[in-house]
Amino acid sequence: MKIRRVVTGHGPDRKSGVASDTLVDPVTIALAPGTEFFSLWGGDDAPSFPDDGSPHAFSTYFPPAGGFRFCVTTVPPERVRPEVPDIEAAVKEMEEKLPGVAARMDPNIPGMHSSDTIDFIYVISGEIWMTLDDGTEVHLLPGETLVQNGTRHAWRNKGAEPCRFVICLIGTPPRGA
Repeated sequence: MKIRRVVTGHGPDRKSGVASDTLVDPVTIALAPGTEFFSLWGGDDAPSFPDDGSPHAFSTYFPPAGGFRFCVTTVPPERVRPEVPDIEAAVKEMEEKLPGVAARMDPNIPGMHSSDTIDFIYVISGEIWMTLDDGTEVHLLPGETLVQNGTRHAWRNKGAEPCRFVICLIGTPPRGA
């Protein structure tokens, strides 16, 4: 499935208009079968207006301090996740398609990760459980939100249908910097 991205901008006469109207393909990886990552907008620097509708350049999935990302993620139910036969190849694929994500993952706890970001999450459909370091689980349903402040967490879909949620990530200085 693709997601439509409409971007507004300004013409030479400074009148507003549609600068871009495209379909965005998801990124999928073998380490997370059935999971879709849609990178809709972002930048590694403070936001600015691209009047021509072209996306800002960015180099990693998680933004650096001052950077930002706008994404949609789909997480399938846990019961539909098959085994990944070649872990080395799958990690390499993850690094190519989602740069920097593998380095943020805890190798001892599948899915557990953290980033130097404040994340604003809105659940569109399905349901998702977020697990924190201390074992706390937060169950989110459609229409519910979460503000994630750089804490270690993992996403689990214990439900019967895929969960789709919107994420806006804002890069912050590393804790203690």
